Amino acid sequence: MCRNIRTLHNFEPPATEDEIHASALQFVRKLSGFNKPSRDNADAFDRAVAEVSDAARRLLHSLHAHAPARDRQIEAEKARERSRARFG
Repeated sequence: MCRNIRTLHNFEPPATEDEIHASALQFVRKLSGFNKPSRDNADAFDRAVAEVSDAARRLLHSLHAHAPARDRQIEAEKARERSRARFG
């Protein structure tokens, strides 16, 4: 799907509203094919982003994890290491 959509579940600290909104925006952009919709489509686009954000928020609040929460700083460092190994 889209490489820029990040996993938001089971992190400490939990996902912020901005992160949830950003993931919803990426999802709607991918589905619609619009980076920025025309004025005619702006209302439908914005409504879709809001609805996907609400659904994502409900999903994240209803999920239960058996594994300990991952630390954002540690995961970011792992991603940087993978990037260095891949791209030099």
